[in-house]
Amino acid sequence: MLRRLSKGECTVSELAEPLEMSLAAASKHIKTLEDAGLMRRDRRGREHWCSLDARPLEDVQSWLKFYEAFWSGRLDALERELRREDEVEHTAQKRPVRPPRPPRPVR
Repeated sequence: MLRRLSKGECTVSELAEPLEMSLAAASKHIKTLEDAGLMRRDRRGREHWCSLDARPLEDVQSWLKFYEAFWSGRLDALERELRREDEVEHTAQKRPVRPPRPPRPVR
């Protein structure tokens, strides 16, 4: 519904039409979106017109940006650590393995 409303206002019927639900069920979804402040409904004659109000999504976007930066930093640190461990392991494998010394003769 929000994607449809992002293209412009439409009637409740137009908003519900492509969905596989009854008009009553669509109205409940619309009411939830209104309660969340994500859309407005205006009555013009017998029709109810819906329009998107994306302002509340700005708070969500800033919240998501914070966590995106946080997790990007954590994943970058993990990648550096894994690469460091791989280097240490790879370097250890390159060292020549000396054959064991023969036992010393007993005197």
